[in-house]
Amino acid sequence: MSNILLIDAATEALSVAVSCDLENAHFEVCPQQHSQKMLPLVDSILNSANTNLKALDAIAFGRGPGSFTGVRVGVSVTQGLAYAANLPVIGISNLQMMAQQAFDTTEADYAIATIDARMGEIYYAEFKRDENNLAAFMSNEMVIKPEELTLPEYDAVVVGTGCQTYKAHFEATNLTILDEITLPNARFMTKLAERELVAGNTVVAADAQPVYVRDTVTWKKLPGRE
Repeated sequence: MSNILLIDAATEALSVAVSCDLENAHFEVCPQQHSQKMLPLVDSILNSANTNLKALDAIAFGRGPGSFTGVRVGVSVTQGLAYAANLPVIGISNLQMMAQQAFDTTEADYAIATIDARMGEIYYAEFKRDENNLAAFMSNEMVIKPEELTLPEYDAVVVGTGCQTYKAHFEATNLTILDEITLPNARFMTKLAERELVAGNTVVAADAQPVYVRDTVTWKKLPGRE
């Protein structure tokens, strides 16, 4: 079994786990505290698992979408740790992470993952359970206004802060909102990261990249300052 450090800071939640000791995985909601808490938490989780950076096979991180600052914190910490121990790196979609949690905890075959992107938009993607019980993309990741969505007609569960903020847009008879899954949790990227590691889909620390989905933000400017 692979020994992978799993970290995520892309949303209001901060989570850290080691794949060989998921019982001691940590998850908490702590907005704007990720940079202060991440490294001490990593040390604590590794100590609880009686392991260390040199004993790891890889580091997996939530690559986004999510908060610009949170995503950058996750990438930066991952790069620093991976450099120190010469470890390969695996980026996992935060939307896919939540869909995987839905498949691991329910019997659903289809999931829609959402994250509140602010400014009246959400990050959105659709997934199906594949033959290995892993979350497989059925759509691209996108940032979109909820009222512009064309929701699927098949039965699916919906997770994330996007559907919580804009619940009325997801109250179709074929969709079930899972209120218990609102934010990504790093422990649920375990199976996805192990698959990528076995397949050789890793990068060196320098090539770890965030995926913002919303690459640019257009602000309304004051008259005369366009």
